[in-house]
Amino acid sequence: MFSGECSHSFHFNCIVTYANLGNKDCPVCFAVWKNIPSNGPALNPTGGPRPPTSRYRPYVPPPPIYNRPSSYEPVLVFNDDDQLDILSSSFSSGNNSIVRSIDIKTHTEFPAVPRSSSQENFHMLVNLKSHVTDSDITCRPPIDLVTVLDVSGSMTGRKIELLKRAMGFVIENLGPSDRLSVVSFSSNARRLFPLLLMTNSGKRRALKAVKSLDADGGTNIAEGLKKGTKVIEDRAHKNPVCGIMLLSDGQDNEAKVINLKEISRLQIPVHTFGFGADHDSVMLHSIAVGSKGTFSFIETEGLIQDVFAQCIGGLLSVAVQDVQVHIQSLDTNLCLSQLKAGDYSTNLAGDKKTGSVDIGDMYADEERDFLVLVNIPVVADGNSNDQMKLVSVRCAYKNPFTKETVTTEAVEVKLRRPEMVANEDMVVSIEVDRQKNRLQAAEAMSNSRAAAERGDLPRARSILKCCRMKMADTVSMHARDKFSVGLASDLERVQFKMETPSMYAATGRAQLYAGMSSHARQRAAARGGSEREHDRDRTYQTHSMRIMVDKSRAHKK
Repeated sequence: MFSGECSHSFHFNCIVTYANLGNKDCPVCFAVWKNIPSNGPALNPTGGPRPPTSRYRPYVPPPPIYNRPSSYEPVLVFNDDDQLDILSSSFSSGNNSIVRSIDIKTHTEFPAVPRSSSQENFHMLVNLKSHVTDSDITCRPPIDLVTVLDVSGSMTGRKIELLKRAMGFVIENLGPSDRLSVVSFSSNARRLFPLLLMTNSGKRRALKAVKSLDADGGTNIAEGLKKGTKVIEDRAHKNPVCGIMLLSDGQDNEAKVINLKEISRLQIPVHTFGFGADHDSVMLHSIAVGSKGTFSFIETEGLIQDVFAQCIGGLLSVAVQDVQVHIQSLDTNLCLSQLKAGDYSTNLAGDKKTGSVDIGDMYADEERDFLVLVNIPVVADGNSNDQMKLVSVRCAYKNPFTKETVTTEAVEVKLRRPEMVANEDMVVSIEVDRQKNRLQAAEAMSNSRAAAERGDLPRARSILKCCRMKMADTVSMHARDKFSVGLASDLERVQFKMETPSMYAATGRAQLYAGMSSHARQRAAARGGSEREHDRDRTYQTHSMRIMVDKSRAHKK
């Protein structure tokens, strides 16, 4: 079989005959092809050469019709998605009574600083938590989901069967207002079907297409992603939430470059999954970072369904969108020196009086923490009961149903400035210390990866070890804070996977990238290992994610 760029498939011998006659377009939709199949001279039915001017067209079975317009336009424009019918409209009706909000909490590094002292890079923590008054599934915004699946020859056997089962679980758990499209790729990429509403009939069509998948050919990740993003970009109708799930178990052997700037411009989150020991974790992690998605490492084949379940558990529970945090100095002598937010974009004004953090979408009950560093000035006058106003914090976000922008009330961060501080005022906040550890761990993983890619594994292990030793002497570790203890455990696991070049290549690199993705974005991502180890990676799992993972495990029994 031969698949053109327009996704239509033909018998190879037929299409070669057609192409050798000088035709360069699809016989079905007339889209112009860039890659023309060729395999020798074309023959007419009598065995002699057919004149190149002939418009002989081989018989081609018509493709399935999914809301295709009556006039044939090139299917390179994927605007044949299912319409969002009355059911989709009723899905969001009556939801105005459901409150979607963000709670803001703040913590200062110390509860007090003497009036006569100045302090540079004083840390403040801003904690955000999304909140939905009703978490029932009928009250969530519907999603447009595209799964881009590797069906190359290396997926033959148990892998392709597990992938089909995992996709069956995804299809089963989408609602009638959600839409799904599947793109498969090997040496080329093809769209199995357009964005279909997951009604009973839509699910039957999707399951039939997924069950027909066969593993063969090379690995063309770039073409698969290009076609998957185009399905989202060209859609004629739009659900409130969209996302792409991209899975691959191999290296891209088509030598095509992925335009990361274009991925970032499209603002479509791509959640990537590296399957097994031979996938290209560098490419998949870059795609996830560029699109504000997550990278997961599926080391154990049997976990693919659980990891998919965790991802859709989040995507199906989006509470607020386009979250932006704004910080404003409340003292003329106080400057913002730095905003530490991991992989999230930050902006600091030239006068260092205002700053912002771009968070994006947040799932229900999901939390985000980032640090604001300020320079504390000396206070010339006042009394021991005075509180200094440091900054104000407010959030702006969109309601996914109405697309209306909501702005929260500003929360003021205050600091006591007594003449002398008591001993209890010199204790570091565990909440602040915990996030300092997280950011240091993510940075150590990034630096360790750079050393490992240079071939300097001893240096890479040393960076992780030094970070663990530094964390061991922090307040949160002394208090046996569960989060900080988990961070140290993550660093130790990755360090162990760097003992030899073969161990690093097989699992260490992918674990590093998955850890960086998870801790830098504060979102759950599989980081390799067995089912038991996967349970330990529930650090950032939301309630909806846990429910979906538990449902997946019950489904497999």
